[in-house]
Amino acid sequence: MSGIPHDHYEPKATFTKGVERRLPIIGLLYDTLMIPTPKNLNWMWIWGIVLAFCLVLQIVTGIVLVMHYTPHVDLAFASVEHIMRDVNGGHMLRYLHANGASLFFFAVYLHIFRGLYYGSYKTPREITWIVGMIIYLLMMATGFMGYVLPWGQMSFWGATVITGLFGAIPFVGEPIQTWLLGGPAVDNATLNRFFSLHYLLPFVIAGLVIVHIWAFHNTGNNNPTGVEVRRTSKAEAEKDTLPFWPYFVMKDLFALGVVLIVFFAIVGFMPNYLGHPDNYIEANPLSTPAHIVPEWYFLPFYAILRAFTGDVWLVQIVSFLTGGIVDAKFFGVLAMFGAILAMALVPWTDTSSVRSGKYRPMFKNAFWLLAFFFIGLTWAGAQGTDLIMFGVLDGHPVFMQNLSGADFDNTIGMSAPGFALIGSAYWFGYFFVILPLLGVFEKPLPMPATIEEDFLAHYPDAAKEPAE
Repeated sequence: MSGIPHDHYEPKATFTKGVERRLPIIGLLYDTLMIPTPKNLNWMWIWGIVLAFCLVLQIVTGIVLVMHYTPHVDLAFASVEHIMRDVNGGHMLRYLHANGASLFFFAVYLHIFRGLYYGSYKTPREITWIVGMIIYLLMMATGFMGYVLPWGQMSFWGATVITGLFGAIPFVGEPIQTWLLGGPAVDNATLNRFFSLHYLLPFVIAGLVIVHIWAFHNTGNNNPTGVEVRRTSKAEAEKDTLPFWPYFVMKDLFALGVVLIVFFAIVGFMPNYLGHPDNYIEANPLSTPAHIVPEWYFLPFYAILRAFTGDVWLVQIVSFLTGGIVDAKFFGVLAMFGAILAMALVPWTDTSSVRSGKYRPMFKNAFWLLAFFFIGLTWAGAQGTDLIMFGVLDGHPVFMQNLSGADFDNTIGMSAPGFALIGSAYWFGYFFVILPLLGVFEKPLPMPATIEEDFLAHYPDAAKEPAE
């Protein structure tokens, strides 16, 4: 399975020889568990098992919830309440499923940012990275459609706003929007479509996860140094690696246990903390919520979407050059999807020959600023457009204060949309300007020659011979 030299499974019993000759499943499992893994992996490499747990949790709880859910606009909200009140353990199943989605995205963001910091997208792992980004896009689609199913106020109006974005695409937008909705507006056909896809896509994700794991098992795992495992001989490879079982399996299980303690504490004591209270009100097309917000894991890209208004000079220039075809709404849609595309293209926009950010001092500063803006965009996406972050109002300093439109005329400062615009500009600047330039101008720090050298630098006692 892996290009790293190691022992492969050799069946000894007659039964296992027969099975292996007809279906080499035992050898596949053996090679998966015993795959040589860089011995210097740190704790940021534990999110893979958390993501695997989340996927299984979402599929299992989702299948059970579907047994009691009715995908009809007149019955969906009541069926969710039926699950919460009448089904044995139904409230716990629903809270596990809802908060499991949050854990899923929390883990995937840490997984992605770990990959960005340590250069896990660089040769020969570009395909692994692209498959991971496809999984992330499908997760977003699945999460969005799942948010619609309870048919509360935020479900209905969130679906209305997000599907309306497709209508902003010139020429083909309205037919695409109608096809998505199954009609001219969010209604029963929309709910049925979203229910079907929400049920189907997790199995597609599971298949892609297998491809993702297969891909990095074939190329070998990246590690904090970015130095590849030596493959010239089995003896040298063994100095750089340890078998995945039992060393990293036990480490991952311990980390998963710690994460699950926090997760079940949230599910047990504050299950609605990350939800929106308006979603406990049945959907009403005649009553618009005061502030429509998606789930927290969509907020960074929702903030980017809202940042590009008609007042932004870049939007005005592009709109003028395209004869009004690319208006503010369409520009925001392009920016939102472009922000995800920017991450997908990073294997080619990062021109540095050094893989790990650990040895790139200028890159570190740029990366942590990116992380700061990502968190800031998450916050900005949840705020109203009339929130002033900090500034001066009528000669007095203000901080985190909601202002009316009239008050803005006498205010100097930065609003939440203003911060989102700065964060969006840095996001695109990081991937398309900073990373290409760093590859030219940055002087990296000295790197260890081998993984073994890095490991012994952290654990010098490991080099000592065991006592007789």
